[in-house]
Amino acid sequence: METPDTRSAQPWPIRLTHWANVVLLPIMAASGLQIWVAYPYMGPRGALMKPFPLQGWAPPEWARIGDWLAGARHWHFAFMWLFVLNGLVYVGYLFASGEWRRRLFLPRRDARGALAMAAYYLRLRREPPAPQFYNGLQRLGYTGALSLGALAVLTGAVMYKPVQLQALGWLVGGYEGARLLHSTSLFLLLVFTLGHVVLVAVHPRTVLAMVTGRGQT
Repeated sequence: METPDTRSAQPWPIRLTHWANVVLLPIMAASGLQIWVAYPYMGPRGALMKPFPLQGWAPPEWARIGDWLAGARHWHFAFMWLFVLNGLVYVGYLFASGEWRRRLFLPRRDARGALAMAAYYLRLRREPPAPQFYNGLQRLGYTGALSLGALAVLTGAVMYKPVQLQALGWLVGGYEGARLLHSTSLFLLLVFTLGHVVLVAVHPRTVLAMVTGRGQT
């Protein structure tokens, strides 16, 4: 059970990095899709990965930026450094301030609450769990999104410098493994974002907390 405290519901570093991601993630995704179009297959030529549902898929032009491979790479790498910096600021603040205790998923504390909240959303439970700063399912989602962001950065680095980062590449299955994990992390971040937007629409007062720092979380 959480105890009330006098801290801001959403301290300014959390709000700053959150809204920065609102700008950075779409640009990273759109430029990444343009890079994908240069070779819209998973696996080397003559040995495509099977099964992979998006072999040969080209996303619509409105979803891409960069116009061509080199242009998209310029966009992607330029904003990658801002994305990495933003993530380091967020994680650094979490641990320097102790906010990680309120926000990150801790299985012993949050697993039961996450299952209960999932059951409530699936209409398998009539009442939601007792309100907290964040419920277990929220903490699981946010911690998962943070992990996916880290995975996207690491696998992107392997694709960018496959020779220099051979050891890291070996851990993720080489260049093709890194490419698969990079694409998967993007897809899962999209799923998380859509779910996040839906829940914000259901609980619109949460936007106020992320703007002012106060209010319902």
